[in-house]
Amino acid sequence: MGRLDGKVAFVTGAARGQGRSHAVRLAEEGADIVAVDLCRDIGTVDYPLATPEDLAETVRQVEALDRRIVARAADTRDPAALRAVLAEGVAELGHLDVVVANAGIAPMSGRPKLQAWSDVIDVNLIGSINTMQAALPHLGAGASIIATGSIAAMISNETSGNPGGDPGGTGYMWAKRTLASYVHELGRTVIPRNIRVNAVHPTNCNTDMLHSRPMYRAFRPDLENPTREQAEEIFPTMQGFAVPYVEPGDISAMVVFLASDESRYVTGMQMRVDAGAYLKLYDWHV
Repeated sequence: MGRLDGKVAFVTGAARGQGRSHAVRLAEEGADIVAVDLCRDIGTVDYPLATPEDLAETVRQVEALDRRIVARAADTRDPAALRAVLAEGVAELGHLDVVVANAGIAPMSGRPKLQAWSDVIDVNLIGSINTMQAALPHLGAGASIIATGSIAAMISNETSGNPGGDPGGTGYMWAKRTLASYVHELGRTVIPRNIRVNAVHPTNCNTDMLHSRPMYRAFRPDLENPTREQAEEIFPTMQGFAVPYVEPGDISAMVVFLASDESRYVTGMQMRVDAGAYLKLYDWHV
């Protein structure tokens, strides 16, 4: 028996990276999946986003586990599109039990600068809120909502600086920090309905977002065009453990726990999967 037998999970940003990892791990534990991804680029994001072919690969991997999946290209910035996908998914799969609001971008050094700010707020914050709001009418007692935050939401500006040194980087941090606050308040609001709401905050994670030109520049502002090797010299300085990054599966393990009945009394939490980055970078006093 899987830990999620009989459950249906809605995952955004599911075409690759953490989103695909979450969808596949949830399916491995018995869940059927409703999967969404934008499947096109955004102009202020200086690296390729997921493609329709990436989303098709997520479908292939889930179906190889003998689980059902409804996968659609949709923009989390469009509440009507999310509602339509969820209506289709619930009609086919029967119900909805788990929400993983995971879709996100990192437009550090994005141009035009103010558009980069708007895009990262719209995707990382408003898109996540749209995902959760669209799902609420379908959720009953025992449901679990999980938002992907970032360790950037948990550390002070003094220790983290401004990733990318521009509005796209500042917007990334602010969006994740505000999303953490939203999770807290949503958890308070839905607890009478016996619905759990938690956030997972990864450190550097081994995905295309991390291995991108904007991230390399954010980690190596001393270099005009840093290489991956030059950026990875800095990666381990973020964590308490001597690792450059965690793997998507490390985050998925926490997502599965929060999706399962094992966490039936866990809500309103900010769950760090950060290899000790918070302990290293946050100046906390008793």
